[in-house]
Amino acid sequence: MASILLASASQRRYLWLSELLEGSGCEVESCALASPEPKPPGGLGVGMQAEVTCVAKAESAASEMVISGTIHDMIVVADTLVEDPEDPLVAMGKPDDVVAATAMLLRLSGRRHRVWSSTAILWPPEAVRDGAEALHGGWSADIWTESAIVEFDDLPADSLAELILSDSWVGKAGAYDLAGQAGAHATLVEGYEVTVLGFASTAMNEVLGELD
Repeated sequence: MASILLASASQRRYLWLSELLEGSGCEVESCALASPEPKPPGGLGVGMQAEVTCVAKAESAASEMVISGTIHDMIVVADTLVEDPEDPLVAMGKPDDVVAATAMLLRLSGRRHRVWSSTAILWPPEAVRDGAEALHGGWSADIWTESAIVEFDDLPADSLAELILSDSWVGKAGAYDLAGQAGAHATLVEGYEVTVLGFASTAMNEVLGELD
């Protein structure tokens, strides 16, 4: 039985990946990285910020696997950032508090924005294939980055308050979850829903291809 580790604290990502692989005979585990969340680098387009952060997470995951001695057939790491509607160099990550979450939702209200997800699949040292990115301890990774466009309705005060009070913004880039309560106020205009939820769709196709 193939073993896949999702190195992420995101429950949404875990649920999506588990549903994707249901019936495949693959065992899916989820565990947050012990390393601190890397900060997106400034001065780059948001897509590149997401990819650089994803590479940093992949390196952390490889290092933690070497230390723990744990082996999986694949490890999946990902990073998602929301692009500011007015500035392609400004990323909206996970809000730290209610004030930040409210500010993000107000900025997105009534506008279109782009969401970037970068996903890495890590291969252990003894794997038949090698990834394009060399990592610690002989691990390697292939990385995919893609975007989607989401449009928010104008958020009246009561809808904004409902989203904030529900805590649906916690741990979500841009302070919203398209598959959660915010889905009643936001529409996918271009791209794939999975990209908004946290994975590059091409990476998920690769996972499925490896299990065929």
